[in-house]
Amino acid sequence: MTGRNIETAPPADDALTGAFPEAPDRKRAEALHRLQIGFAGIGAMVLLIGLATVIMERAQLTEASSVPDAAATVAPAAAAPRNDPLAEAGVVPDMPAQGQPATAQEPAIVPEQGNGAPAQ
Repeated sequence: MTGRNIETAPPADDALTGAFPEAPDRKRAEALHRLQIGFAGIGAMVLLIGLATVIMERAQLTEASSVPDAAATVAPAAAAPRNDPLAEAGVVPDMPAQGQPATAQEPAIVPEQGNGAPAQ
């Protein structure tokens, strides 16, 4: 043997992984940090809900105080005559402005009803 003592060297696995027990102060600091983050999140949600409530109340107040059907301050212009671009282009025949009276048509003769002239 060369006089080297193998038992005095630290085990290789523990040295590489750093598996040392954590100090109680570190655990307490991490727990405190997590609590602070949680409380900050809850506070942010409360602020957002409060802001949304204020916005909704203002919108309802504005809607309640507005005039529902405001009257026009300017008289409406006369309606322009309706133009039919297809009729002007000659694609569709002009339709008469007023309907022509329809001629009365005699009812059709149906043999089942018996209102026709008798057959001879």
